[in-house]
Amino acid sequence: MVRKDATFILVSYDIPDDRRRVRLAKALCDYGERVQYSVFECTLSQAQITRLLREIRSIMEEDKDSVRVYRLCATCARQILALGQAKLLADEPEVYIV
Repeated sequence: MVRKDATFILVSYDIPDDRRRVRLAKALCDYGERVQYSVFECTLSQAQITRLLREIRSIMEEDKDSVRVYRLCATCARQILALGQAKLLADEPEVYIV
């Protein structure tokens, strides 16, 4: 379930330069979960999204790289279909009892 104060976003990228691609992947790991090689799912506040976009822009080269950030509404996030080995991060509980 996506928190009410947060936005579920999907970030995908195509970066031909190995160094920049690795830097971006490491940065995205701080914000969400890698679900495919070049795709991350994140549940972020608006302030976190702003910081993430600033960080993405500082890493990428606009004339060479492609980064897409999709914002999904809560209704859309609940309708994500994961097939095969895919795991829905939006289904993870917000509280864990150990």
